[in-house]
Amino acid sequence: MPEEHAPVDADAAPPPFRRVFWRDIRDALRGSAHDYTAGTIGRAIFLLAIPMVVEMSMESIFAVVDVFFVGRLGAAAVATVGLTESLMIVIYTLAFGLSIGASATVARRIGEKEHDAAARAAVQVLLLGVLVSGLLSLAGAIWTTELLALMGADAAVLETGTMYARISLAGSATAFLLFLVNAVFRGAGDAAVAMRVLILANAINCVLDPALIFGLGPFPELGLTGAAIATTFGRGIGLLYALWLLSRGTGHLAVRGHHVRVEPATMWSIAQLSGWGTVQVAISSASWMGLVRVIAMFGSTAMAGYTIAIRILIFALMPAYGIGAAAATMVGQSLGAKLPERAETAVWTAAKFNMLVLGAIGVVILLFTTPLVRLFTQEQAVVDVAVFGLRVVSLGFPLYALGMVLEQSFNGAGDTQTPTWINVLAFWVVQIPLAWVLATRAGLNERGVFIAVPIAYIVLAAVSAVLFKRGRWKLRAV
Repeated sequence: MPEEHAPVDADAAPPPFRRVFWRDIRDALRGSAHDYTAGTIGRAIFLLAIPMVVEMSMESIFAVVDVFFVGRLGAAAVATVGLTESLMIVIYTLAFGLSIGASATVARRIGEKEHDAAARAAVQVLLLGVLVSGLLSLAGAIWTTELLALMGADAAVLETGTMYARISLAGSATAFLLFLVNAVFRGAGDAAVAMRVLILANAINCVLDPALIFGLGPFPELGLTGAAIATTFGRGIGLLYALWLLSRGTGHLAVRGHHVRVEPATMWSIAQLSGWGTVQVAISSASWMGLVRVIAMFGSTAMAGYTIAIRILIFALMPAYGIGAAAATMVGQSLGAKLPERAETAVWTAAKFNMLVLGAIGVVILLFTTPLVRLFTQEQAVVDVAVFGLRVVSLGFPLYALGMVLEQSFNGAGDTQTPTWINVLAFWVVQIPLAWVLATRAGLNERGVFIAVPIAYIVLAAVSAVLFKRGRWKLRAV
């Protein structure tokens, strides 16, 4: 949160808090140059967190907008979106994993004031991203029907949504590369740049989504397929804009022609760092796929309710992810500047702030659960599933906030192994078995899946706090 600057005149009264607050908001959104290895920690986190929160919210808006308009097409269409997103989790997993290495490496180099090394690392990350995302897009386009069936899609979903899934999976390289380049911006401390990129991509998607789904104006009525086209096109334009900004220079980072070359040693170093990060995210992401597989046992209505609940949940959690990302950048840059105590203080400051923010969001969701769900569907059976799920999951919001900051801080330090093992415990030892037992053996059906989620995150937060206090992450080299 913002803090006042020291006044030039020791006898002069400090400026009012309100003036300082709005000044810092303006500086954060504008992306004013700031050295995050010096100055007050609270203000540094605030300047990073505001654009990161907006950026993460923009990312989740893609999914929320799709479900908002697709919800008018019926439960089968919503279920198709949910199953496709579950398949996209594989792609996001690799993108997240690679971005962990990207952000940690770039942040460390920026903290060391090695800006050329940071630019070279950014290039190696994007080259790796082009290779991986190209292969994934090709596989998704070829085996769309088989993948949907593997996820438990029924006949209605296969008939309604195969083309939607094929376009989404084939165009997934845009999402993959956009996430990577924004991770580079975040690691460099140029969070406002990443924010502006996703604002542009979302604006395009918000306009094209209803136009292509319902055939507004000169656009054809493409139904569910139109949603996939709109999202892919919006992300594609956002990616091109991001690459242009990277080549132009963004404040802390600029990629010039002499940086664009293959450096096997740098690429291998980032790949090694990202390896554990990928496994870490895969464990978490696969657990959500496991939950979807359990939910799918109870039909399209349960799947649609789960999809809507998770979309709202993801949107609500984005501020927490943004604040966690700010903590990770602070950790990486502070360790690069040989300031481990500053890094630790930044993490606990961010954690307290995050718990307050996400706790307040949880209260809002509890108070307005039904109206929120009815924005996406009017089918009472679907509403009932989504309302129950949101109410149960939102009870654990403050502890989710703590766990998110601590896990991302481990990653920012380059310690990707610790959160990987924490995820194994929380999601595969606790969440998946518990969800299956509650849903099937205890007879709670889809409700059992929702109940397992906050229990798993409570375990994650508690274990993360204990291991973070031990301080071994301060010794990691990147």
